[in-house]
Amino acid sequence: MAKPFRFNLQKVLDYRAQLEDQAKLALAKAQQLHLEQQRLIKTLEDTLAAHLDDMAHKPTLTAADMWLGRNYAKRLAEDLYVGRQTEERLAQDVILRRQELVVKAKDRKLLEKLKETQAKRHEQEELRKEQAGFDEMATIRFKVQAL
Repeated sequence: MAKPFRFNLQKVLDYRAQLEDQAKLALAKAQQLHLEQQRLIKTLEDTLAAHLDDMAHKPTLTAADMWLGRNYAKRLAEDLYVGRQTEERLAQDVILRRQELVVKAKDRKLLEKLKETQAKRHEQEELRKEQAGFDEMATIRFKVQAL
């Protein structure tokens, strides 16, 4: 009976698969944060545009209303600037996480390829041993017929 194949580096392969899964989760989290920041920027842009449009179309504004409106618009513009900087940082983080995932996936696939190669070699060796056993039995059982 053939011995079952046992991959010596199976624990390492499992660990690398776990690292890849963690990298996938980190990438998903980074993408989610980036998407949320993009939504925030869109909201700020819309709010600022609506506020500026509203201020431009009001016929009568007091000095206090104008001061409040300008300060509010200035604050929205500052928030928008900071939001865009944060969005750029989050975009870089997504790129970094994606690169890390690619490296982890390559490491895992390398070990899987080694496992497949060793499994094929093991199977061929077991078949060779089995065939040698059959040949031995055939040689032993062969009887020379008398002439």
